[in-house]
Formats: sequence, structure tokens, C-alpha cells
Amino acid sequence: MFNELTKLQSQKDKKILFVGIGNLLKMDDGVGVYISKRIKNKGTVSSLTVEVSIENYIGKINSLNPDILVLIDCVDMKSAAGTFKLLSVSQIRDLTFNTHNISLNRLSEFFMMPVYVLGIQPEKIDFGENISYLVRNVADRIINQINKQEVHHGCRIHL
Repeated sequence: MFNELTKLQSQKDKKILFVGIGNLLKMDDGVGVYISKRIKNKGTVSSLTVEVSIENYIGKINSLNPDILVLIDCVDMKSAAGTFKLLSVSQIRDLTFNTHNISLNRLSEFFMMPVYVLGIQPEKIDFGENISYLVRNVADRIINQINKQEVHHGCRIHL
């Protein structure tokens, strides 16, 4: 079953940047990229796809100057496949990320804005290009919610 996602609150005029992280060649590890490529850049919501090299995008992210940064990544939370959580970076110390050389907690020190991680529990991270059914289903729900939220100009994203 899906866990309820923590609410991401912001003012109507806050810019939120969703950053997709992951390796498209390792099945569910590509879920962050899958999501970021499908977010409609509109109004206060935008996305950036960085794949496995987020450290190369620090300058770009800072130049975009969002009010809130949400890093979307495959995270081993020791939960059922498809479980997802929105966490502040201070909450991610014991979680495992698969594809980057720098921890997201350490990486967040390079940004002035609040940083969150939208973590999605993988089912499979073997070599392959297809995301598992459970993880893709969750990803599609997240995409729909983010895109729907922008259309309604609300101040909260509930997943």
C-alpha cells in the first residue's frame, strides 16, 4: 500500500523546482528522471532532469533560484516497492541512494533554499530500461498530482 506523502506547503507565489535524479539504465533507479521529464513547466512549477550527475547542476539550480527545491530520486527506505515519501534533507541520513557520488544531505549545503527529497522505493535496480509496474504506477500518480496542482494554482501539493 502507498504511504501518505507529507504535505509540501508553500505560498501561491513560491517557485518550486523538481529535479529528477537517477540512472535510466537501472530500471526503477530511473524513476526520478521519468517523473521530471513529465512535469509541465508552468507558472510556479518547473523541472530539471539531471540523471546521475546532480553535482554538475549546482550552478544551474542556483541560477534558477527556486524558493523550494524538491529532489526526486529512487531511495531504499526498506519499505514495500512503490512506497514514496517527501522528506526534508535533514530526515534522510539513514536512507540509501544508488547513483550519485555525493549524499543528498551534503549536496543540500550548496543551496540557499529549503531542500526536500521525494523518495520512491524501488522494486528492481538491475540493468534494464523498464521501470517496474508498481513504481511506474506511483510515478504516474505523482506526475498527475504535480501537474494538476499547478492547473488549480493551489498552495499545497498533496500526494
